[in-house]
Amino acid sequence: MTLGILGGGQLARMLCLDARRMGVKTVVWSGTATAEPTEGVADQVIKKSFDDELAREEFCHKVDFATVEFENIPQETLCKVEEVVGLHPSAESIAISQHRSREKSFLREHGIPCAPFALVNSLEELEAAYAELGPVAVLKTAAFGYDGKGQVKITASEQVEAAWHSVQGTPSVLEGFVDFQCEISALVARGKRGDMRIFPLAENEHRHHILDLSIVPARVSSTSAKEAEQIATRLAEKLDYRGLLAVEFFVDKSGGVLVNEMAPRPHNSGHFTMNACVTSQFEQQLRAVCGLPLGSTELLGESVMLNLLGDMWNPDLNRAEILATEGAKLHLYGKQDASGRRKLGHVNLIGGDSPEARARSLKKKLLP
Repeated sequence: MTLGILGGGQLARMLCLDARRMGVKTVVWSGTATAEPTEGVADQVIKKSFDDELAREEFCHKVDFATVEFENIPQETLCKVEEVVGLHPSAESIAISQHRSREKSFLREHGIPCAPFALVNSLEELEAAYAELGPVAVLKTAAFGYDGKGQVKITASEQVEAAWHSVQGTPSVLEGFVDFQCEISALVARGKRGDMRIFPLAENEHRHHILDLSIVPARVSSTSAKEAEQIATRLAEKLDYRGLLAVEFFVDKSGGVLVNEMAPRPHNSGHFTMNACVTSQFEQQLRAVCGLPLGSTELLGESVMLNLLGDMWNPDLNRAEILATEGAKLHLYGKQDASGRRKLGHVNLIGGDSPEARARSLKKKLLP
């Protein structure tokens, strides 16, 4: 059995590692000239553009099933792969998740609660939408937005024109600001026959718009947790999904749950599963995509995931400090460039008393 993976980043790396442990071969099509995280881990890496027809033919010829490591892959490429091999999730599901306008419209169509929004394609439309959704709103580009990229907060009408220029006049979504108490995420796997398993919810904190800590289980009411789980499974059903789906939520001050966004793949906030659950999110993705029985999502104990970003390499990662921390499990992604705030790895803190306190203490030691 050979699994093909579109994308060559850290999520592909961790999927390859679980596949290798389970005796499944992997072929990575990176779409770029480099694929540091997957080199030496995948059985084969095709380092060619996603619009390279010969690369696509080679990829499809060598794999039995295919999946994605990230969603920003040309739709034409996804459809052509899907014509030849089983692509899970489907090209249609990925298309919805890769474009905020389609995603928000899908949520509205199916009555899924989310922040109030308007689709905007011109400055005039943005001005009208802000008049309706302001005084505080967030403008987000419809495509290629992640880790806070392509987003600008608007708090006054005088800022509208500058906000539009900041996104270079590209099709966007204006969202009404949600006064939330916390952000949580759900990971649901749906198999070949529609069977589903959901992982414990993670409570997420961000630093500079990038995920910083994931605390598991999420500290929300049972009512909020149940609502989030029901929405996540409902979305998987409505999408006729197969694979692993990540759904991010805002929990408002009253405990209500609103969908923020979806990702058709494993998620940064699900890395805790690698050490804290019977089945990791990557093994679960492999099981679902390859038509194998889904695994247990049982939580083995409280856990906190700490992202290791480039600003923690000062001048190098202090592995000794990390590994001296009780319950620390270190995962690095094989990236050489530590500039900016690249995601270079993560640490899972498991077991013992207050993994959250240990995670926060470790972060203070690693930051310059």
